[in-house]
Amino acid sequence: MLIKRVLQIAGILAGWLAAREWGAGWADARGAWMGGAPAGSGFESALTAALGAIIGLLAATVVAGPVAARLTQGINRLTSLPAPDLLAGAAGAMLGLAAAALAYPFLSDIPRFGELLAALLALILVHSGVRIAWRKKDELAELLARGGASADEEAEAPRPGEHKILDTSVIIDGRIADICKTGFIEGTLVIPEFVLEELQHIADSSDLLKRNRGRRGLDILNKIQKELDVKVLIYEDPNEERESGDVDGRLVKLAKALGGKVVTNDFNLNKVCELQGVSVLNINDLANAVKPVVLPGEEIVVHVIKDGKEHGQGVAYLDDGTMIVVENGRDYIGSTMEVLVTSVLQTSAGRMIFAKPKVFEKAL
Repeated sequence: MLIKRVLQIAGILAGWLAAREWGAGWADARGAWMGGAPAGSGFESALTAALGAIIGLLAATVVAGPVAARLTQGINRLTSLPAPDLLAGAAGAMLGLAAAALAYPFLSDIPRFGELLAALLALILVHSGVRIAWRKKDELAELLARGGASADEEAEAPRPGEHKILDTSVIIDGRIADICKTGFIEGTLVIPEFVLEELQHIADSSDLLKRNRGRRGLDILNKIQKELDVKVLIYEDPNEERESGDVDGRLVKLAKALGGKVVTNDFNLNKVCELQGVSVLNINDLANAVKPVVLPGEEIVVHVIKDGKEHGQGVAYLDDGTMIVVENGRDYIGSTMEVLVTSVLQTSAGRMIFAKPKVFEKAL
């Protein structure tokens, strides 16, 4: 009913406007024919407009029933369509309108029929856009899904070196947990299953020292997983055969397969990785890098605690554990003294400082 009433009102307005325009044109033509006589009274214009409105109402009433039925049928059909079909049709209609808008400036310049041609072209393009979008909606949906999946895969794809593969020694050492806590380690910490098995085997050892070391390693892993904001991956390769030994070799293979870096404090594993072209993060190298810099010629105060390997040498340690070999320092064991640094030896296994008593320098 609402659609029928709207059509009737539209018919009244259309009839009234058409009759008014026709009446004005007829009055002007009659006035010109009569040699400039008055065009007509306002009553005639109002009567003409009223007659036009009545005719428009009657015409709209005649066509309102079929048109309302067709519109209702079309609306019901649209509501029964799936949402993807509606979206595809709307997208096609928008594309058709966009194409018609691009062509409008050229068509509107055509005399008399330009506006009509532009309207007809808009209808044709909108209809064509809707039909094409409906027929290609499955392919379009597949392309959009594939593009979204590709974007997700690209976002989830690990960057080179993102995986940090831990070996047994660095887990037992425990400093890796403190380093992760500071945020210096980025990416994913990978714990290979064979490393976890080795830790469990050490924790079950009959030797007290080994057992304590293994349990410490397991505690460190538990701390990293539960307390630290870092991603941990327990890696198990289903295609890998069970092997009884050569954990270092398997670590190198895994690092190559994942494109990751091995995290260790094992000097020998460090060398093997370098020979195999695998990137290594050595905890000892990091510890040495952040130690206070000691240069030859500097004076430091040390406490000599034992004798060295060579004759007459004494051994002292800095607060960070760096060993200092003091020449002719054996006679000063148990005492605190000033020494003069002569040289510094830096390796992945650690740092060693060589010095001599300052009293000898003063004597010279």
